Amino acid sequence: MLNPSTAKSVIDHALFLGADFAELFVERHHSGNVELLSGEVDKVSSGIDFGIGIRLFFGHKVLYGYTNSRDEEQLKKVTSLLCARDKRDQIATAGPLNLSHLNDKHPVSEPLSSDQHVADKVAFLRQVDARIRAESDKIAQIIGRVGQREQQVEIFNSHGLHVTDTRHYTRIAATAVATNGEEQSTGFDAPGALTGWEFHQDIDPVELGERVARQALVKLGAQACPSGEMPVVIGNGFGGVIFHEACGHLLETTSVAKQASVFHDQMGEMIASPVVSAVDDGTLANAWGSINIDDEGMETQHTQLIKDGKLTSFMVDHMGSLKTGYARTGSGRRESYKFAPTSRMRNTFIEPGNDSLDAMIGSMERGIYAKKMGGGSVQPGTGEFNFAVQEAYLVEDGKITVPLKSATLISTGPKVLKEISMVGKDLALAAGMCGSVSGSVPTTVGQPALKVDNILVGGGNA
Repeated sequence: MLNPSTAKSVIDHALFLGADFAELFVERHHSGNVELLSGEVDKVSSGIDFGIGIRLFFGHKVLYGYTNSRDEEQLKKVTSLLCARDKRDQIATAGPLNLSHLNDKHPVSEPLSSDQHVADKVAFLRQVDARIRAESDKIAQIIGRVGQREQQVEIFNSHGLHVTDTRHYTRIAATAVATNGEEQSTGFDAPGALTGWEFHQDIDPVELGERVARQALVKLGAQACPSGEMPVVIGNGFGGVIFHEACGHLLETTSVAKQASVFHDQMGEMIASPVVSAVDDGTLANAWGSINIDDEGMETQHTQLIKDGKLTSFMVDHMGSLKTGYARTGSGRRESYKFAPTSRMRNTFIEPGNDSLDAMIGSMERGIYAKKMGGGSVQPGTGEFNFAVQEAYLVEDGKITVPLKSATLISTGPKVLKEISMVGKDLALAAGMCGSVSGSVPTTVGQPALKVDNILVGGGNA
């Protein structure tokens, strides 16, 4: 996408002006979306964006700019403007650029660039719509969406790196709104993968429709959730959003380097129950959060964050490594050329244990089964969180009894890690988008079902 001689000239120019390190991130992004509203095509859109980000290091200081131009003089102009803010007398030198040839671990057969498959996508969404509608006449609205995109990247830096990659993403989302005339509730699911439109062959539209409809319908007329501290079993898959938000971000050097994380000085210490092991793995084939290389050009890897309760690694980007001394983990990520990369999660999940869901439920005299988690808020640095439960049930005398509404889980990441006493065998992953200082990136959350012995539950009844 960018002539290597142009890239080398711009990098040399940056070093001549005093930068310790220079990097060019070249991106071409192609997107295509199809959306149905209650069975009818509402939107069909597509677009292409192109740009080049320029990142410079001056010691531990990072300067960043971007442009939509490939022109060498324009790139040098942006570089000069950045360097003018922090001139140095000592001049670094850049090695020759060497193009790396990497194996693509994530094969694709139906990329967006080959054919947008609009008619097929509409037909698939109509199957989902029909199944949701067939579940009940209380379904008031249905929204279906297929988003597909291709991100081509090319990265050059003053260490001689030159590498390219193409990432293919497909995500299918369904929303159902149900009402009984007095109240309404919503169901939602959105599986995704690092692959092309062939992903839809792995998704049963009938099952997707039934799942979303059930979530919406089960809360209509449900009992108010009891409040207070009690045991909770958190379901597999998207239940991992709590670990992601309340713990995962505290293990990124984005916060660790600033000592803004409660875990910044706890490497090698027990930060969780001994039954808890967790990883951030960018190598899972075609998983939504996977990548061949990160947005700094490093090959991705499997990173063991917690092993048997002990903190074993952080997620480390280039600047994070310089600031903390920890080795890079291939975790430097960004939304696009408009953002400088920082340490970010990829596929982050609690690993499976030895317990069954039935055993967890049976161990509770009175508690909550949080089958599917929803959204929430987290306090950066401390991991204090407040998460709504999308689908919840009361557990009494070891049995699931009635559905609940307005259930909320309240605690801190460090505390809840130590309250986990049972971890299931049923590991499942779920696609999501994660926002941070380097923008919004595809990430996977996940876990098996697990039991938290004591957590504050907010609800409508004391």
